[in-house]
Amino acid sequence: MPNERVSSGGPRIASVTSPELLAVLEELKLREPIFHHPEFGTTRRDYEAMIDPDFWEVGASGRRYSREFVLETLENRAPDPDESKWLTRDFQCREIAADNYLITYTLNQGKRVTRRATLWRRTGAGWKILYHQGTIVESRT
Repeated sequence: MPNERVSSGGPRIASVTSPELLAVLEELKLREPIFHHPEFGTTRRDYEAMIDPDFWEVGASGRRYSREFVLETLENRAPDPDESKWLTRDFQCREIAADNYLITYTLNQGKRVTRRATLWRRTGAGWKILYHQGTIVESRT
């Protein structure tokens, strides 16, 4: 099948970013991983503006986090000196409803590798994050 490729962790998966979504993909790639781009804000007010009121998250641990918990965590987070070494790859974008997009990608943070998924909504006020999830990729050793 021409639109399939071998994934580095399992069976063949279809490439899902259609050509008409490439501009959206490029725009959202600049925002991932979420909350780690100072050009989009560093204060609680900035984060509140980018997070939908109904936002929630599932962390790599499998725990669910509320919008308020995430905002409090961001407000008290210390900078990560290794953040500049993080590598994102394998981005895909799919429109799941009008102006609502699912972005998936892999994040390498040194030895920690996670698959990430973020639901974004394009609004008149800019991009809003609706949901985020990180899943740890088990080591193959």
